[in-house]
Amino acid sequence: MTRPTGGPPARDESARAGPGPRWRHYLWLLAAAVFAVLYLLLPATSPGPHETLNYSQFLARVAAKDIRTVTIGSNGQVNGVLSDGRTYSAVVPEQAGQELLTKLEAAHVEITATVPGVPFGAQVLSWLLLLLPVVFIGFLWSRMSRGSTGRLQGVLGVGRSRAKVFDAERPATTFADVAGYDGVKLEIREVVDFLGQAERYARAGAKAPRGVLMVGPPGTGKTLLARAVAGEAGVPFFSVTGSSFVEMFVGVGAARVRDLFAEARKRAPTIVFVDEIDAIGQRRSGTGAMVANDEREQTLNQLLSEMDGFEPATGIVVLAATNRPEVLDPALLRPGRFDRQVTIPLPNLGERRAILDVHCRGKTLDHEVDLDIVARGTPGFSGADLANLANEAAINAVRAGRDVLGQDDFTDARDRIILGRREGSNVLLPEEKRAVAVHEAGHALAAVYSTTADPVAKVTILPAGQALGATEQLPAVERHMYGEDHLYDMLTVMLGGRAGEVVLLGQASTGAANDLARATELATKMVREFGLSPRLGPVGYPAGGSVFLGGGGAALSSRPFAEQTQAAMDDEVARLVKEAERRATDTLERHRDVYERLVALLLERETVDGNEVYALAGQPVRPGRSTVAPQDALDLTERHGPAHPPLWPVPRSPRNVPGPQGAGGPS
Repeated sequence: MTRPTGGPPARDESARAGPGPRWRHYLWLLAAAVFAVLYLLLPATSPGPHETLNYSQFLARVAAKDIRTVTIGSNGQVNGVLSDGRTYSAVVPEQAGQELLTKLEAAHVEITATVPGVPFGAQVLSWLLLLLPVVFIGFLWSRMSRGSTGRLQGVLGVGRSRAKVFDAERPATTFADVAGYDGVKLEIREVVDFLGQAERYARAGAKAPRGVLMVGPPGTGKTLLARAVAGEAGVPFFSVTGSSFVEMFVGVGAARVRDLFAEARKRAPTIVFVDEIDAIGQRRSGTGAMVANDEREQTLNQLLSEMDGFEPATGIVVLAATNRPEVLDPALLRPGRFDRQVTIPLPNLGERRAILDVHCRGKTLDHEVDLDIVARGTPGFSGADLANLANEAAINAVRAGRDVLGQDDFTDARDRIILGRREGSNVLLPEEKRAVAVHEAGHALAAVYSTTADPVAKVTILPAGQALGATEQLPAVERHMYGEDHLYDMLTVMLGGRAGEVVLLGQASTGAANDLARATELATKMVREFGLSPRLGPVGYPAGGSVFLGGGGAALSSRPFAEQTQAAMDDEVARLVKEAERRATDTLERHRDVYERLVALLLERETVDGNEVYALAGQPVRPGRSTVAPQDALDLTERHGPAHPPLWPVPRSPRNVPGPQGAGGPS
């Protein structure tokens, strides 16, 4: 692939400043040399020939006329020069007085007297004390001046782009590290190939796409694909997040967009990756809008102009990723800006298997571990979920004192991710334990005797997380659509636990609260969105909300239907839920003996395999159950795999995942 032409990569201001010139280290040698010269030249520091005399020796030298000069200090210290040029020093007692002066005059000695003065050290200390406040204030002034200058430079430099440039040193991630998603990788690889072999496409008259928008649920690998592009590309790669454009100052985001594309043009051909583009690409305010964000709108306008304006960016391809495509501005999504929109869904069975292979590299697996079973038991898991699954399995092995991962480690890790930490059975009172067994057995038999419900994989009354028990189901196939009969059976299974409590215990409990909420939500979608109500007919009123983030989002601010229609919807929802409970009750009443035996088996063993449930009920095992180890099959009705449109959002946080067909409520 061709290398980019252009100037060298731009450096940061701190990088341009550098640590300083190399010759500054030689200043210490120069200072040492100057100190040595001054020490030798200054008379106060250059010692000459010197002799120290006592008082008797001093008098003898005076009598012999061997002293040329004498300097008498006020403290009795005597210094001078001998006749041979050497210096001397002595101490004269105070009693010498006038007699000593007479002897010195008789010997024709040059006499000098010094007056009392401040010692040199005291003078230096005084000057230091005087200059210290001035030096301290000057230091503070200098620091404050540099701080003000830095802040001023920061304000003047807020328009600079915060993008990271990967040019010579690129991330080590490649397309080989991204398992599955062959179609997505092909789309993005074409963009990289176009920048490297532009003449090949030019001969066919093809134009390079301006932008590729990657959308999908969180954890599906959008940012990972961008890192793989950076590792594969033979062109400079700019990486920036959408939030880095937005500041409190209006116009800063637009300036940063201009700076980003200006730097990208210098290195063209190049790729610019904008992660979480919804931070700046949200739909602009319409006519008459009362609330607007001038900074975000100016940033978006500048981005639109840079991608395809009067002076469009040439040789620059923009990759972007978002979980919220429904909030993006239509002008951003039109051809000429983001020509391609690539949806990255939750991985299917084969892709989950390939992803598990990637995340199990470097881990020692036992010979009994079958990743096909693990992949089949994790429908609805994203790539990030599968990475977390492999990591939790390794943690379980370490906790057990092993270095080799077994099949049970993956099973326990999957249950912990979906349900939460498994509690001991002794946390339930005896009557509560029986109530949970009745509830879970009702779910299980309602699924076994339904014609289209997903096969039962396991029934347990061991508490985990917020669920007191769980009935786990495994879809026989990867579903993308749901038929009306399947939806009715799903409602029946959801209400099976409450119906079982009424059949065997004579009353319902709070354990069915979560089942009722989910059944009501599904029935509402059937009536309002799927047009499955005979009374309302084929009409659909979508409630809105995020496509990939889950949670449902807020409903429409104004209902597009009358009050009578809302009342009819409420009646139809109540009818569907009541009919589902009636079907579940009739099923359990017809098979009461099987029901009671299953409850007794649960109380005895706490966990019952799905094959045993089918054998107890006298029903054949559903297709898909024979190829999966019973203890490793798992699905929650919240996680039915990639369905379009989804029946309900897939919960992302384990703490927000209610019990799978389980006895919820306060534990």
